[in-house]
Amino acid sequence: MSEARETSGATTGLLLGYVRQQGGDDAVTEVLRRADVPHSTAELESLALWTSYDTRIRLFTAATEVLGDPRTMFHVGREALGLGLGPSLVLLIRAMGSPRQVYRQLPRAVAKFSTTSTMRVLESGATSATLSYRLHEGYRHSRLDCEYAQGLIGAVPTVFGLPPAEVVHTECESDGHPVCLYHLSWERRRRFGGRRRGEGESRELLALREQLRILQSAAADLVASDDVGTVLQRIVEKAAEAVLAPGWVLAVADPAGGPALVHSAGLPAAEVEALAATLLAGADPGPNVVAVDVASARRVHGRLAAVYRPGDGGFGHEHGMLGAYAGHAAAALDLLMALETSRQEADRAGTLLTLAHELAEATEADDVCAVVAAALPRVVGCDSAAVMLWDPAAGCLRTAAHVDPDESHQRLMYETPLHAEDVPELVGMLTDREPRFLRPESSSPVLQQLLTALELTDVVAVPLVAGRTFLGVATASWPAGRAPEVLAGDVLHRLRGVGDQAATALQRARLLETVRHQATHDALTGLPNRVLFLDRLGEALTTTPAEQHVGVLFCDLDRFKSVNDSLGHAAGDELLRQVSARLRAAIRPGDMVGRLSGDEFAVLLPALARPEDADRVVARVLGCFDEPFRLEGTAVAVGTSVGVAVHAGGQGGADTLLRASDADMYRHKKRTPSPPRLASSPQHPEGGHES
Repeated sequence: MSEARETSGATTGLLLGYVRQQGGDDAVTEVLRRADVPHSTAELESLALWTSYDTRIRLFTAATEVLGDPRTMFHVGREALGLGLGPSLVLLIRAMGSPRQVYRQLPRAVAKFSTTSTMRVLESGATSATLSYRLHEGYRHSRLDCEYAQGLIGAVPTVFGLPPAEVVHTECESDGHPVCLYHLSWERRRRFGGRRRGEGESRELLALREQLRILQSAAADLVASDDVGTVLQRIVEKAAEAVLAPGWVLAVADPAGGPALVHSAGLPAAEVEALAATLLAGADPGPNVVAVDVASARRVHGRLAAVYRPGDGGFGHEHGMLGAYAGHAAAALDLLMALETSRQEADRAGTLLTLAHELAEATEADDVCAVVAAALPRVVGCDSAAVMLWDPAAGCLRTAAHVDPDESHQRLMYETPLHAEDVPELVGMLTDREPRFLRPESSSPVLQQLLTALELTDVVAVPLVAGRTFLGVATASWPAGRAPEVLAGDVLHRLRGVGDQAATALQRARLLETVRHQATHDALTGLPNRVLFLDRLGEALTTTPAEQHVGVLFCDLDRFKSVNDSLGHAAGDELLRQVSARLRAAIRPGDMVGRLSGDEFAVLLPALARPEDADRVVARVLGCFDEPFRLEGTAVAVGTSVGVAVHAGGQGGADTLLRASDADMYRHKKRTPSPPRLASSPQHPEGGHES
């Protein structure tokens, strides 16, 4: 849990400065040890840090003990100017013109040091005043805190080159009184000349120099930042050094086009959200808020606000100081945005170059889709992306690749085909080949349901077209509040560029797929040819477990030559196609039929528990030829001879096993029709039997 923001860093900084002045760094270290506070020396000396009332009193107590002086806290307040009181406070006091005016405004200035007390002016004259100081309910009064207040308010005239005010403390809350009463008197300020007037002006000059140094330091520090989050955090921290206030809100537009970026300090979340909305709307945030635009010559980034307690508020010069500081912040944001844009463009250029190389190497359509989907978030700046391929046979889009940090979204995309009859947007894209900008509230029911389930509010979809062929769709998507304000410009341009590369790569992959298919499949039947059959057979021999077996059936058609001679080669081709279809229908799932040459077919049985299990497949293959084939309007009876070889483990290649099944087929042709023998490969003759 974060510490309450009740005590300004101006107070803790003054305290540690006095301890160091009196006892050195060792004394400071001892004070922090005794007080047991969760902050470093540097943090406690920062004007941006606000600590709790409890931390303040523990530090006051520890300092008094370490220095051994019961009047320590009075001296800390009295010597505030010499200890480096914040330049903004010195200028604030000087701007009021006289001690009398300062004391009249002192209740408002107290809010710059503490949020736990209220001060009132009971009487005010040219050289005297009576003030009351009351600790809020829920806090235990400390006499040390009272002595610090006496020293601090008595030091006001010294800002004008006058001696400190005399403070008479007649009533104290620590003694049971309802409030602390302070009676002050001071010398009248000289109107002309005099050493003391010069001292006051010297202090004002030093304060101006210090405030200028803070501004310059802030500008250099902000420019040195390399990301938006760091810059925004430093803006708030540096603003708190420039103008003391218990609360801060910074609200700026997201350079990436997302929702507004809000940083705050000292305020509850609900209050921050409401105030940020007010600031970004340009509305009046109220009398207790000092707000300035964070604006450069190029653009208005947002607004920065110092927030005080209700009833309190800033002083006139602070608005100008914040405005000067906000100008530095805006310049830093301009520079950061320019650098970020350059980095993004360089990153996108690198991504596009990598994409081009990866697409050149991708030879499968699925690989192309995966490469494109992975590149889209970096090129387009989207949160998720997908590539969907068109299935003309089914009339639908199917997800081939999807990138999304939520795995459930990925599963949903892969499991949800989009059918043209259900998605008018898809029909429109098929017709005009133009991109679509999709939102749930304006989409057709199917898309609306899908986008809602995916938690997407904005989607850009571009068609993937090669020539006149519609290949699919590439999409870039964003959840609520993440999409750029304009999708039809640069976003669409980049998405289309990637889509064009994807379409070219997909067309090439399909061409390669066609070439590979033609090289490994029989053009007439579409079955694997001898090359592919032997490759799959070799793979099965390598991967089948030792306790299982690999079988091969070799089939040779009977009377095929007579069909060609009597009915013609067209009928012979039709017979081969019908035989192919019947064989594919007869085998088990996982088996494979290939056409080796002419009228020779082979069946791969990759997983047999026992060699004898091949007999059942043989029976189904022979059954394929029980019914005659219809060729040229004529019923033609065609038989087959089947040879069987089963590999029972150990060494042996695909060619060997295929030759064994071929040899068994020739033995079968010489026998009268009967169930074929099981023959093992030549290396393992013990695996076969005759029937």
